[in-house]
Amino acid sequence: MNTDTSSDTTDEPLKVLAFDVFGTVVDWHSGIARAVDKLGLAVDGDTFAREWRAGYKPALARVNAGGQGWTRFDHLHLQMLDELLARHGITHLSDEQKLELNSTWEQLDPWPDAIEGLTRLKEAYTICSLSNGNLGLLFKMAQRAGLPWDTILSAETFHVYKPDPKLYRGVAHVCDVQPHQVMMVAAHQDDLDAARGCGLQTAYIDRPREFGPNCPNPDRPDPANTRFATSLIELAEQLGC
Repeated sequence: MNTDTSSDTTDEPLKVLAFDVFGTVVDWHSGIARAVDKLGLAVDGDTFAREWRAGYKPALARVNAGGQGWTRFDHLHLQMLDELLARHGITHLSDEQKLELNSTWEQLDPWPDAIEGLTRLKEAYTICSLSNGNLGLLFKMAQRAGLPWDTILSAETFHVYKPDPKLYRGVAHVCDVQPHQVMMVAAHQDDLDAARGCGLQTAYIDRPREFGPNCPNPDRPDPANTRFATSLIELAEQLGC
């Protein structure tokens, strides 16, 4: 894992930083757990948040494999929520309450280092989201949290979910740069593995509390990543911002 601040080894310099959002830039677990606990459901928010998130990859894989037609991320979240409520025998929530709980994904707080780190990185690079979240969700989140994106890209832009290569190649195409001039920034090694397979540089951001204080994060960085940092501020420092 390289923490050297020297210039890029390629002739064409790094120009774009593309960020995973959930877990990397914003703290999904705390926000969802608080919203669930506020409703007083027959399951604690800590557990419910992790179970809701656990439905994420199977749902995205189902869409990518053609088992379900293209479905916006917030609609997938609502499907997952219905399944999870049924599993716990929770039947009293109204449709309005379900929609309000689902909208919590738009209202997540950034990690404490996120705004400063993004703002510093934005001084030298184009910064954009590259998230599975749908565009409307990401716009609302950015407005509420003050995320200073230059542009917002998502799976909805390309009508396929990560880790499909179309997203990683697509960000380079949209930003009119070569793949190696893009760095994917994420707290999830599988995301970075897919990006590196498409020729992108990669930066792993360590988020040990992504799954809450009672569940150690099992994710581990690969030494093949271009960068490793414990925060977006540290990444900015490594890149001379």
